[in-house]
Amino acid sequence: MELLSKLNSSPEVPPVTCIVCDGLMNFGTKAAQLIGVPYVQLWMSSAVSFLGYLQYKELAQRGIVPFKDEYFVSDGKLEMPIDWIPGMPNMRIKDIPSFIRTTDPDDIMLNFVMEVSQECLNSSSIIFNTFNEFDKEVLQVLASKSPNIYAIGPLTLLSKNFLKIHHHKNFLKIHHHSLNSSLWKEYTSCIKWLDKMKPNSVVYVNYGSITVMSNHHLKEFAWGLANSKYYWCLRAAAS
Repeated sequence: MELLSKLNSSPEVPPVTCIVCDGLMNFGTKAAQLIGVPYVQLWMSSAVSFLGYLQYKELAQRGIVPFKDEYFVSDGKLEMPIDWIPGMPNMRIKDIPSFIRTTDPDDIMLNFVMEVSQECLNSSSIIFNTFNEFDKEVLQVLASKSPNIYAIGPLTLLSKNFLKIHHHKNFLKIHHHSLNSSLWKEYTSCIKWLDKMKPNSVVYVNYGSITVMSNHHLKEFAWGLANSKYYWCLRAAAS
């Protein structure tokens, strides 16, 4: 609030007329309410994850979470199907963001995420880092809960509009400068191949840069994909 007060009292800058803040920084909501301006949530995680977080309240009301004991990890409770989420078919408890995996009703993250996700629906609008073709069904469901939603992603592609200007032998050189959200070297040779494929015909597989699989599981998974068109991202072998 001190920063907002300084900005609004300074004759050198225009007053604050809107606050755009990360969805998890719920203090921005309170600040916007105090100074009477619209508040826009910027949700950088997937739209599917947001819809998953919105289910926390329903799961609690149904008495599913928090779990009664620690055996939920191995007794099959995580395999329980969830059939009440439009736009997210074939879901199980284990597919919901994992902060629900607790036996403590006062768990900090469980209650924080439950509170924040509901607060997001009360904001002036929500910006998602996705695009309609990718998350069409999920975005339609979210639009029924909060009509002022905008899908403007992927934001890393928008960064290509940034111009980088520098001097070179008394001339100004201007070229597009893009940001990269990955710490790994990216290979774009797959794009031409993907462009030749029909929509929804390629399986995308990516376990990230942390997961380690045994050779046995790697081969087993590969055989499962053998008769499909797929694009599989694998981490480079450790040196």
